[in-house]
Amino acid sequence: MSDDQTRVQEFFTARAADWDSRFPDDGPAYAAAVAELGLHPGDRVLDAGCGTGRALPPLRAAVGPSGVVLGADLTPAMLREAVRAGRDRDGALLLSDVAALPLRSHSLDAVFGAGLISHLPSPAENLRELARVVRPGGVLALFHPIGRAALAARHGRPLTPDDLRAESNLRPLLAGSGWRLTSYVDEDSRFLALAVRED
Repeated sequence: MSDDQTRVQEFFTARAADWDSRFPDDGPAYAAAVAELGLHPGDRVLDAGCGTGRALPPLRAAVGPSGVVLGADLTPAMLREAVRAGRDRDGALLLSDVAALPLRSHSLDAVFGAGLISHLPSPAENLRELARVVRPGGVLALFHPIGRAALAARHGRPLTPDDLRAESNLRPLLAGSGWRLTSYVDEDSRFLALAVRED
């Protein structure tokens, strides 16, 4: 396991047990972000870096019983919390690094990534891996239930120009990874960037 993977696992293992209780009001923001993906019944979707699976119920509601919902996370403790919360009923959970997904190329219609981008050790390479598993024309949503400025304030740090979520950084990063940014929202109440998988 790489040092980056170990650091991510250590960070989230220490926080897994009380993760949901730390952010109890995020449910409506997750549901709204999932709605903007434009999923249809029968679609196949991955929650990349799913954590405790908070996006799995709205993803399941969007694709219906005929759809496929997968949740992939690198941290066993987070997946255990997803099971404890019963969210494994809404999607199959995979212990997997998003840098090397055990999925066929072009097998998905969409990827949802909540709080994902800041934890990717090699963002361009990792976004290319997400593009690999999504069909051309499929959609990626990068989401956070609060915006960049609010998140920086929560962590007691300034908002810096090198933030990967800044549109000026994210647009070329996505373009170089097989995605085209189609929508960008950064407000105090949410961050949501939508991108389409290029051919």
